[in-house]
Amino acid sequence: MNVLLRGGVSLLAGVAVFFAFPPAGWWWLAPIGIAALVAVLTVPERITLRGGFLYGFLAGLGLFVPLLKWIDSMVGALPWIGLGITCALYYGAFGLIATRVARAPGGPVWVAAAFSVTEWARASFPFGGFPWGRLAFSQADGPLLSLARFVGAPGLSFAVALVGACLAAAGVAAFRRADRRTYLLPAAAAALTGIATAAAWPFVGAPSDGREVTIAAIQGNVPEQRWDVATQREAVLTNHLTETHRLATDVREGREKQPDVVIWPENSSDVSPERDPEVAARIRAAAADVGAPILVGTVHYDGTGRYYNSMILIDATGPLERHDKAILQPFGETMPMRDFFRLFSDYVDLANDFTPGTGTGVVSPNGVPLGVATCYEVAFDRALRGSVENGAQVLTVPTNNATFGRTGMTYQQLGMSRVRAVELDRDVVVAATTGVSALVRPDGDVTRQTSIWTNDHLVETIRLRGGLTPAARLGDWGEVALLMATLCGIAIAIRHDGGLFQPAHGPRNLHE
Repeated sequence: MNVLLRGGVSLLAGVAVFFAFPPAGWWWLAPIGIAALVAVLTVPERITLRGGFLYGFLAGLGLFVPLLKWIDSMVGALPWIGLGITCALYYGAFGLIATRVARAPGGPVWVAAAFSVTEWARASFPFGGFPWGRLAFSQADGPLLSLARFVGAPGLSFAVALVGACLAAAGVAAFRRADRRTYLLPAAAAALTGIATAAAWPFVGAPSDGREVTIAAIQGNVPEQRWDVATQREAVLTNHLTETHRLATDVREGREKQPDVVIWPENSSDVSPERDPEVAARIRAAAADVGAPILVGTVHYDGTGRYYNSMILIDATGPLERHDKAILQPFGETMPMRDFFRLFSDYVDLANDFTPGTGTGVVSPNGVPLGVATCYEVAFDRALRGSVENGAQVLTVPTNNATFGRTGMTYQQLGMSRVRAVELDRDVVVAATTGVSALVRPDGDVTRQTSIWTNDHLVETIRLRGGLTPAARLGDWGEVALLMATLCGIAIAIRHDGGLFQPAHGPRNLHE
């Protein structure tokens, strides 16, 4: 297989993984894409470390450039392509490692572990990391989803990568016409993954005997035309107030149940009710009309120069509690290295300078322990896991996707919320300014959702759920275990091939 053919297959492997994510949602393409990439790295020719990095990098470009197209609508093509390239570098690192460990005894296991570890690295560095595009988030409709309850998103990514690596090992063995014993390990690993998946399903979304509560989500919508800032903010606030009053009318006339709490999206009132008495009065009136406190997305100013992207709980009497977004989006809510990046784009001056919050991630409207992860936070394992550890019995993801138009971003984020629902065994309420808002059950099913770019509301009665899932108890230790497995695979590869930097062995008459 020559270099151009390898490169083309690698690029297409990444594109296949892209189509596994929403909105396409062809989850089965994720293991197939990984299998194609691993096959490129392990067919019987000598692959250098440089070659392994290159093929992994090309696969990363095939995934991340189309996956992150929504960034273009906010900051332009250069930052979009730049972020896609940066994320692809981690696929390059995976390719470099996989080139060696795939040929060692137990290769599929080490390959899958290495893949998960490079995802962990990407979710951590630089600038706090960027977990978007984790393999786990492509599996909301796939059969492996049940594993999230026990091993979390990192373990789910490992399982998908393991299936892909097993497919590649079997395909390469067939290509080499290897002894039948060569098939035993990949067959056993794939079979064990399937058995574990089947064994996990009965525990996913099991009935709860918790207290019954009713939760509403408001999608007020955002004008697609862009007015001046003040007019735009007023229109968004008015839209959410109007939809809340419409919900109140539906409750009074018996079309909807009386909610215990009403959730507005992130940025639903960019005019802070803490600083504008008129806005505060209008929101209090809406809370009185609907008969429930409202969780409002706004900006909190602490009086000392610090601004927070906040969700403030307000009832008819005024503010009650607050969740300050703790994990901020680089280049949007914060601007690292502002002077340096200004050399490349004027968009850096549009980025905010919010302060990260330090709270528990839980508010308690009407005694309902409600975990909050605002928009970007849902991509990070620690956000909603921390809420559950602090007692949250139902979760919400308020988000503002209006900036990203009609791109796939909102559907990708919903896929993350579905994985979190299974991982943490909680109902998840997604409240989005422009959609998609949704009600997600603990088994990952979406019971109700809105259309995009419409005003609407959702109401659902659920039972509160307590306790911690095995995944929540495992926490970061799962990723530590995967790191140790990767190091073990590297050590075995060194012993097996005589050195990490030696080209992977193949027929002596074939060279890259």
